[in-house]
Amino acid sequence: MKFRISSGIPMFVFVSGVFSLLCIALFSKFYSFKSFLVFDTRCNFDTNSRVSYRPQVEILETVIEKIEQEIVDIRDSHKDSPYALRYGSFLADILGPIEAAKLALAETGVGEPSEGFTDMGSGSGSAHPGSIDHVLPEFFLTEEIRKYVRVKPNRLGKQNFMGANGTFTSIGHACFSMKQELEEYMNYDVGEICNDDWRLAQRLMVHGCDPLPRRRCFSRAPQFYTKPSPINESIWRLPDNKNVRWSQYRCKNFVCLANNKTGKGFFKCSDCFNLTHHEFPRWVVPVFPDPTLNSTPDFRITDVLDLKPDEIRVGLDFSVGTGTFAARMRERNVTIVSAAINLGAPFNEMIALRGLIPLYLTVNQRLPFFDNTLDLIHTSRFLDGWIDFVLLEFVLYDWDRVLRPGGLLWVDSFFCLKDDLEGYLEGFKMLRYKKHKWVVVPKMDKDDNREVFFSAVLEKPPRPF
Repeated sequence: MKFRISSGIPMFVFVSGVFSLLCIALFSKFYSFKSFLVFDTRCNFDTNSRVSYRPQVEILETVIEKIEQEIVDIRDSHKDSPYALRYGSFLADILGPIEAAKLALAETGVGEPSEGFTDMGSGSGSAHPGSIDHVLPEFFLTEEIRKYVRVKPNRLGKQNFMGANGTFTSIGHACFSMKQELEEYMNYDVGEICNDDWRLAQRLMVHGCDPLPRRRCFSRAPQFYTKPSPINESIWRLPDNKNVRWSQYRCKNFVCLANNKTGKGFFKCSDCFNLTHHEFPRWVVPVFPDPTLNSTPDFRITDVLDLKPDEIRVGLDFSVGTGTFAARMRERNVTIVSAAINLGAPFNEMIALRGLIPLYLTVNQRLPFFDNTLDLIHTSRFLDGWIDFVLLEFVLYDWDRVLRPGGLLWVDSFFCLKDDLEGYLEGFKMLRYKKHKWVVVPKMDKDDNREVFFSAVLEKPPRPF
């Protein structure tokens, strides 16, 4: 089977799908489809232990081998194709149930649980980690991945205080289509210093291998780390260069970043490290894109906080930046966590060295906050006109989940093409939030007039409506 994309269904997807369905149909006389997918219960069917299902297991092994080889071929031959990633992920998704079916047949054929089956309790709390314990590890060659994804049974053989009989570690589903990169990431000596491979880790995260597995090695630190400056000094002063590992960046010091010596477009926030001229006036002095028009996408922090006096205390800044929004909010006794990835520069290090809180997070991941807990979510320069409409909805619904009733969503200078504006606005309108501020103005930094800025401050209503 070769990877080929046409206007119809790719051939390998069609063949793999038909092959998988045939296999499932073949074994449906022995198992319900539900049994292929359930890994956390005891074997709930009674079969004759003397019956051998080896021929069926061999068929499934052939299917698994072909799917794994197809994933490797896609990765090696079409690394830069978004379609390759999509169909590689599809194959990885169907691989798990097929491997589970093979394991279930193998266990039933010999009449005894395979090695790793542990009786971890009784009644409704019992668990059967043996199946998933074999399905995931056998796909990877690196022993550390195998050890990480195996179910870890409780030492006392009883449920823990969270009601679970073991610990179930997880990795992102796209890790299967990035097997080579993940195995490189997990190839280290236990107890030693980790490789200088944060860029590999971030590449895995950005491409959907998120969450990453934990590692049993020590992270590298700057060679000559110095103590940070006091909080009253660190917020508006460039940090000490010794406190960053610069090996993976074009710039090798903060002065280079502040002067934007790498050229515009090196990273999305090209002036964010210039704390004095570019960052200091932000959210204090509005910028008017067109001096002839009395309109701006910028809102002042004081104007937004005045909408909810003394109610905004904690929040999230989901943007591209060096923490200046959180710094300004801190001056007003509001605690802001800044979500950021290192887009060609040490954004996370910079935020932390300013005495603020960085959250290393991609747009792929569910926010690590409980429901209805944040007073404010602010976003700028990140969720813009590149994002897919459906992805935007998933993100917005997650933001809605963590915002408390009466909390504010501050959309700050969202830019997109005029032709796409209505589609994006519909995404924000579907939240049915109260509109405190809502403005659309032309984006004037280019010769054409095809782009616009959209800014809004919206209030989450109590539900049900």
